[in-house]
Amino acid sequence: MTQVFKALSDPTRRRVLQLLRQGPMSAGDIADRFDVSKPTMSAHFAVLKEADLVHAEKAGKSVLYHLKLSVLEEALLGFVQSFGLDADPSTPKPEPAK
Repeated sequence: MTQVFKALSDPTRRRVLQLLRQGPMSAGDIADRFDVSKPTMSAHFAVLKEADLVHAEKAGKSVLYHLKLSVLEEALLGFVQSFGLDADPSTPKPEPAK
């Protein structure tokens, strides 16, 4: 979960994930939407891969990135549960301590 939140801490990486919600994109197409160097974008992709938030697939000379939404959902659910919160609003909540 720590790697996921490290990946999410950067606005560029969050924007990459937002772009990938629309579907797979090549590394070049993603990089073209940012005003940073290719090595910087490669470093962002590496952090996202390390957190298992994206899957990289070779397609000829390109690399296609796919969003792994289930990993993000699992991390967020674990985070919510670590605070004793339940993601199901129909579950009764315990009474607060007096």
